[in-house]
Amino acid sequence: MIERSPAFKALKAGYLFPEIASRRKAFEASHPGIPVISLGIGNTTEPLTPHISEAMARYARGLSTREGYSGYGDEQGLSALRTKIAEVLYPGLADASEIFISDGAKCDIGRIQLLFGSQVRAAVQDPAYPVYVDGSVIIGSAQASLPSSEFYAGIVYMPCTAENGFFPDVSVVPENSLIYFCSPNNPTGAAATKKELSKLVDYALQKGCIIIFDAAYSAFIRDDSLPKSIYEVEGARKCAIEINSFSKPAGFTGVRLGWSVVPKNLCYADGTPLINDWNRIMTTVFNGASNIAQHGGLAALDTEGLKEMRSLTDFYLENARLIKKALQGPNFAEGGVRVYGADNAPYVWTQFPGRKSWEVFDRILQQCRIITTPGAGFGPSGESFIRFSAFGGRENVLEACRRLASFKLSDA
Repeated sequence: MIERSPAFKALKAGYLFPEIASRRKAFEASHPGIPVISLGIGNTTEPLTPHISEAMARYARGLSTREGYSGYGDEQGLSALRTKIAEVLYPGLADASEIFISDGAKCDIGRIQLLFGSQVRAAVQDPAYPVYVDGSVIIGSAQASLPSSEFYAGIVYMPCTAENGFFPDVSVVPENSLIYFCSPNNPTGAAATKKELSKLVDYALQKGCIIIFDAAYSAFIRDDSLPKSIYEVEGARKCAIEINSFSKPAGFTGVRLGWSVVPKNLCYADGTPLINDWNRIMTTVFNGASNIAQHGGLAALDTEGLKEMRSLTDFYLENARLIKKALQGPNFAEGGVRVYGADNAPYVWTQFPGRKSWEVFDRILQQCRIITTPGAGFGPSGESFIRFSAFGGRENVLEACRRLASFKLSDA
């Protein structure tokens, strides 16, 4: 019988979010009555907006006619959508031929690791979205975790703390490594400045590294001085792949639509352009995003669609501000709780000094019947933090804020 892959043996017991779901299910079974409110997973809650949803519905209705039916499309995506993304989101920064349409950012992050195989080292922001680490382990580029450690010995962690403004010391990254970088960041909510991203790009160019830049939350940036794309930084086209998604700004978490940008002048050490291999991967292991979803993407980038996405992201940012205000109440301040994020991202990153993340998670669940996300699940530097997600209906968020007003950090 075929042996199990050692990469899967190396994985930690459970992915963070299924573990949270399991704990919620167990709590609800033993505590019926008052409903649990989720401020945990970053899953959108508001209905699709009219202009965007009507475009998909119209296209779907057309599929029932001989004139409107479509089968397979180009694996790289509809030419019209690739062109529109380039014109609307990357004017002067990327060409339509460098844009590849996908079924979402998370899927792209998993597939993109196929480009580099098991020999390349990986560096991640710490804390970081778990798929960067778990995907590296599955591909075999990270060693098994040490027996006494929750974290992988083969991953380079770049601590992002309040003390360094949540921008890491990149000098810890070895030469010729992949650097996973997310801005605005999930989970900290921090958005990197142009000066900070320039430092990252300069280091990558000097050390032969490639940046996998996750810009899935760029639509939430409200500070005009902050870059929304890594390609706003000089030199980034020679060292960075950008990944983005319609999931959060358009509510496409279930619709599934994203894209990657692979510049033509980004090359391996031997001079081969990466875009050649990425095109091969996308045409070999992927059959293209849903045609219906792609027509929703086209509508999202119309003038009306852009207005709708702005309104939707404004809604979630207001939720974040409400949650942040609740967490700055006297009952939290007395415990030395520190609150970050919410300005340019839909997450509130909250530190409970001296406490374990899962301990605080359980305390909030028990007292307030609110689901959060333990910071420890995002990496070593996430310990003592809790991530609050702003994705929720307004009434649920207001009720959660009322419940948080009675939260007690200690039993005294």
